[in-house]
Amino acid sequence: MKTKFALAAAALAAATFLSGAASAKTFVYCSEGSPEGFDPGMYTAGTTFDASAHPIYSRLMEFKPGTTEAEAGLAESYEVNAEGTEYTFKLRSGVKFHTTEFFTPSRDLNADDVLFSLDRQLKADHPWNQYVAGTSWEYAAGMGFPELIKSIEKVDDMTVKITLNKPEAPFLANLAMPFASIVSKEYADKLEAEGKKEQLNQMPVGTGPFSFVGYQQDAVIRYKKNADYWGGAPKIDDLVFAITTDAAVRYQKLKAGECHLMPFPNAADVETMKSDPALTVMEQEGLNVAYLAYNTTQAPFDKPEVRKALNKAINKEAIVDAVFQGMATPAKNPIPPTMWSYNQSTQDDAYDLEAAKAELEAAGVTGLSMKVWAMPVSRPYMLNARRAAEIIQDDFSKIGVTVEIVSYEWAEYLDRSKAKDRDGAVMLGWTGDNGDPDNFLDTLLGCSAVGGNNRAQWCNEEFDALVKKAKVTSDQAERTKLYEEAQLVFKREAPWATIDHSLSIVPMRKEVTGFVQSPLGDFTFENVDIAE
Repeated sequence: MKTKFALAAAALAAATFLSGAASAKTFVYCSEGSPEGFDPGMYTAGTTFDASAHPIYSRLMEFKPGTTEAEAGLAESYEVNAEGTEYTFKLRSGVKFHTTEFFTPSRDLNADDVLFSLDRQLKADHPWNQYVAGTSWEYAAGMGFPELIKSIEKVDDMTVKITLNKPEAPFLANLAMPFASIVSKEYADKLEAEGKKEQLNQMPVGTGPFSFVGYQQDAVIRYKKNADYWGGAPKIDDLVFAITTDAAVRYQKLKAGECHLMPFPNAADVETMKSDPALTVMEQEGLNVAYLAYNTTQAPFDKPEVRKALNKAINKEAIVDAVFQGMATPAKNPIPPTMWSYNQSTQDDAYDLEAAKAELEAAGVTGLSMKVWAMPVSRPYMLNARRAAEIIQDDFSKIGVTVEIVSYEWAEYLDRSKAKDRDGAVMLGWTGDNGDPDNFLDTLLGCSAVGGNNRAQWCNEEFDALVKKAKVTSDQAERTKLYEEAQLVFKREAPWATIDHSLSIVPMRKEVTGFVQSPLGDFTFENVDIAE
């Protein structure tokens, strides 16, 4: 991210991480990367959501900790009409926005904040639709919200009605996702009057468990507890994100007590972590997938037979062994096997170099050179993208394909990889945001996500019709059949090479209590405490 955030570096020196007033509790999280910004509506990366949506903001609906079950959040109650097209939300009274050094609210949360937060993402003519150059509101677009939502109305100060153009089975869960975070319209109005609109993405104000103190780019983010948090004041006083991109360095900091919890350890370190009496290691099946997305609009990757031939040259078992030490399984479908509607009957493209080479030649492809993009950060679904790319590079060389591995800084990587004319196959992945297959199949592979989350730039009418029909179907058994059929189309057309589904491993200090591991891959700290 290019923007500089306001706060003196000296105020955020590392020496302050675990110090402070004797009575204060400071929790330090060794984050794996820098956020792209602090307005979660504009982004899709988990790193950004962990730094913005989860500590700073709240939503109409929230996920019950440790589950994919959506429950009332800023909306204390809601009603849905019989057709499933009208949702009326009664807002929780007395919800306070953060008071910071740069903003003092004069009122509590009301319907104006909800309309502002959502309308700006849906309406191209909204004065805040393009307040940051190049804003795309990618997640709202990828979820089809501009077409789905007919209107958002203020019934009264504490009541909002959202009318849909058609039923949407996962709609309530979608409103619990980070992009639907509620921001302060009063703060936005103040910034607009001062000619400082971009500050909304730099110095955020929300209603979440922690308020923003400041950000030293690529180094540290500081927050303090929101004593007025509607969900109950956090037990810790200060929250610090110590941005540490190297997993080995995160581990050293954890062992030294310089941070309390870290994400995405090197797989080779996990057994040693488990034997350390000072540490606790949590693990669970990840709701995730890693993939290599071809640009299906560019020759020769516009041919399914070429993509399938390349897929047969990728040794997924070798990637799982080298990158995850076995703490992952090779992926055949674009959704994880722990998710309902996973199609057990699909047949993966078996690792077969001879067949891959023969099929490329049959497709008229010889002497192919291509780029493979490797992420610069660890993610739960891919701990070491560079190593995985090197294995693919070696595999492809055996069938006469030359690979150049490229990468960029994380925010730039995410932005560049969305381009419809992108050169090369991009390695990425996904951790489900709401526990619904739609969040993988339509969000990542639907036609409406081309140029955004659909990094394959793949628009298949048969596939798209299946997932769109599933979205408006309320019966889960019928939805399951549609999603199973969509997975068969995906395997036939092969816009991705599916790579792995990984375990989610979270190491922390023994003194940490109250942390709940999320099936959605989120890192949230409103319930954590540090034992004396």
